[in-house]
Amino acid sequence: MSAVPLPPPSPQPSGSATSPSRPSPQSPISDDQNPVHALKELVARLRREQHKIQDLLMSLGFALRSFNNLNQFLELIPLMAARVTDADGGALVLFKADGQLKLEQMHCHDSHQCPDIRQALETVNQQLSAPHSSATDPEQIAILLDREVNHYLGLETQLFGTAIIVRKHERGRLYVFSRSREYTWTDTREKLLRLIADQTAVAIENDELSVELRKKERLDRELEIGAEIQNQLLPHTYPNIQGIQLAARCQTANRVGGDYYDFIPIHLPDNLGESDLPSAERWSITVGDVMGKGVPAGLIMTMLRGMLRAEVLNGHSPARILKHLNHAMYQDLEQASRFVTLFYSEYDPLTQTLSYSNAAHNPPLLWQGSQKSIGRLDTMGMLIGLDLDSDYEDGQSQLYPGDIILYYTDGFTDASNRHGDRFDEDNLVEAFQFACQHYQSPESILEYLFNRVNEFMGPGSDRRDDMTLVVMQVEP
Repeated sequence: MSAVPLPPPSPQPSGSATSPSRPSPQSPISDDQNPVHALKELVARLRREQHKIQDLLMSLGFALRSFNNLNQFLELIPLMAARVTDADGGALVLFKADGQLKLEQMHCHDSHQCPDIRQALETVNQQLSAPHSSATDPEQIAILLDREVNHYLGLETQLFGTAIIVRKHERGRLYVFSRSREYTWTDTREKLLRLIADQTAVAIENDELSVELRKKERLDRELEIGAEIQNQLLPHTYPNIQGIQLAARCQTANRVGGDYYDFIPIHLPDNLGESDLPSAERWSITVGDVMGKGVPAGLIMTMLRGMLRAEVLNGHSPARILKHLNHAMYQDLEQASRFVTLFYSEYDPLTQTLSYSNAAHNPPLLWQGSQKSIGRLDTMGMLIGLDLDSDYEDGQSQLYPGDIILYYTDGFTDASNRHGDRFDEDNLVEAFQFACQHYQSPESILEYLFNRVNEFMGPGSDRRDDMTLVVMQVEP
C-alpha cells in the first residue's frame, strides 16, 4: 500500500504572531492546507484499507471452511490476491502429476494481460514436454515458469509470485502483477500474498485428504462386506456326526483372512462303482491356509471352498480329490503368485476310520486316549498351485473312543510375543496334551488353547497371521 506524504505546513510571515488555534482572518488556512485534517484523512483511509483487507481475508477463511468444492474456492484466489495487494491481476498455476502446468484460475483488470500469461504457460509446457528438457523437479519448473511469465508480460509489468506448498512439496505458483509505475512491493503485500497462498495450500490438502478419506471409507465398507461374506461361508454350527463332537474357531489377522475350515457331508450312492469306498454317509473335515492374508487371500479361500465342495461330490479318494483340486486351481494360483496348504480328511462313523491326504499343511495332532500319547496325521504332498503334476498320498487312521484330533493352521504356531519368540509346535503339543488330560469337551479344549497362545503373546500384541483350530473328539 503506497504511503501518502503529509503536506508541508504553511510558512509564517516574519514579525507576525498568530494563534495556532485561531487563524488570522487576513490569511485564512483552507481545510486542504490543514495538516491535522490531512492526517485525519490519511488515518481514515488507512483504516478503510485495513478493514477492506480484513473483510476479504475473513471471506476467504469462510469460503475455506464452507466450500465443499475445491474448484469453487480456487476461483476466488487470484481475485483475492489482487485485491489485498492492490495489484492489477492475479493468476494461480498448479503443477500436475505428469509434470505439466495447469492455469487453474486467473483474474485480470486489463484483459490484454490474460492472453500473455496463457501464452507463457503454453511455452513452458512445450519446453517441459521436450525430450531434452532438464526441468524435472518443482523448483526447476517454478524457475522456468517465472522466467517465461516475466518475458511475456514485458518489462512494463511488475510481477510477484510465491509457492503453493502442500505437505512440504511445491504444488504450484500464485502470481500478482501490476503495470502501475507507482506500484511498490512491500513487506505487508508479500505477507498477504503468502497468507493467501497458504490458505490455497490448505484447501488443496483438505480436498486430497477428503478424497483419501472417501476411498478409505469405501474400502472399509468393501472389506466389511467381504468379511461378512467370508464369515457366512465358514460353518456356524457343527454337524451332527454319530459318535463325534466338534469345536472350531477362526481368528483373522485382518477383517478378511485366508484360513479355511469346513465340514462337508458326503453321501455315496449304491451304484457308484468304486468298491474301495463304502456306500454310506460320511463327513469331510478340512482345514486350509492361503499364503498371505487380507482380501487377496480371502478371495482365493472363497474360490477354494467352492471348488473343493464340488470335487467332493465326485466321491473320489482324498488323494485324488487334492490332485483334481490342484489341477483346477493351478493356473489361477500361478497368476496370483500364491499357494494353498490343505489337509483333507473324511470320517466314516460306521467304521470310525479317518481317511486323509495332506497338501503340505501342518499335520493334525492325534491324542490317543487309551495310550495317553500324541501322534501326527501326515502324508506326502506338495502345496496346491505349486506344481501342476503333483501327486498326493492317501492315509488312514483307526479312531477309538476318547481319541481327539487337533487341526490347526501355522498362524497358531507362528504367533510371537514382544521378544520375538514363536509359540511353535512344541508349545502347542504340550498345551494340547495338558488340555486332553484335564478337559472333557472339544469346546473347553479349544478355549484353553486360545487362552494359552494369547497369554504367550501378551496384552496388546498384534496377530500377524490368521489362527484357526478345529477340535474333533470321538465320544467315549
